[in-house]
Amino acid sequence: MSEKPTVVGLGEILWDVFPDGPRFGGAPANFACHVAALGGKAEMVSAVGADALGTDGVTILQQRGVGTEGIQRHESRATGTVDVQLDDKGLATYKFASGAAWDAIEWSDDLDRRATRAGAVCFGTLGQRSECSRRTIQRFVLATLPEALRIFDINLRAPFYTDEVILDSLEMASVLKLNEDEILLVAKLCELSGSENEILQALAERFELEAIALTRGQDGAVLLRGNEINEHAGVKTKVVDTVGAGDSFTAAFTLGLLEDRPLEVINRTACRIAAYVCSQSGGTPRIPPELATFE
Repeated sequence: MSEKPTVVGLGEILWDVFPDGPRFGGAPANFACHVAALGGKAEMVSAVGADALGTDGVTILQQRGVGTEGIQRHESRATGTVDVQLDDKGLATYKFASGAAWDAIEWSDDLDRRATRAGAVCFGTLGQRSECSRRTIQRFVLATLPEALRIFDINLRAPFYTDEVILDSLEMASVLKLNEDEILLVAKLCELSGSENEILQALAERFELEAIALTRGQDGAVLLRGNEINEHAGVKTKVVDTVGAGDSFTAAFTLGLLEDRPLEVINRTACRIAAYVCSQSGGTPRIPPELATFE
């Protein structure tokens, strides 16, 4: 039996500070936890401070089965935090601390080796808000082998993105994941018009993308791979909060692509898992085994 491909979460590690206390988070870290929960081989590349939150974050990743050897420690920077506010529908807004450890992910020979071993890497825009981490993230993605999946989960957090970062990331990516709001911004940026499906097809052609996922919240998702499109109406659930739901979807989407699952199965599974995460508090609730299978 061949070894499972390593799936790398690349970018920010931070703590979501809710009104009732801090919870571990960061989109790439959430993604890595969900990959491991779904049976994948997950690894995190990021940076934390030499502080209690950094130590606790690394410990949580290890407990969730995520490799942490690619996480750097900074003496002079604090582990990242973000204040999270939830509205009456459970939708989250974020206020990020500046100058965090994940703003200073530094390139090294070790990261070069990790990049060339990766079967997939997932990155976004927030982790690229500083010049240092942006250079490292882009260098890591470009150092992966041609057959590796390079998943760009846009994950826009104003004001921490630019047109240049979005376009550079699209050029590097082989897979794209975005939501209903983000497709409008990307379509405008790329001067595209038409239906959502037509925009997805145009993006796939322009940036030579193998696959795209468009998530629609409780209304499900659209997946595109080659000439095939699959739509799923979503799984109804009582929303507690939406933190981490998109990351869980991306994790299932990534593993489904790596395992060459049918698009319908990938979409159904990813929507089911994301709905469960929405029904729980925090970004990385433990996924029940009966949900963590492709069917």
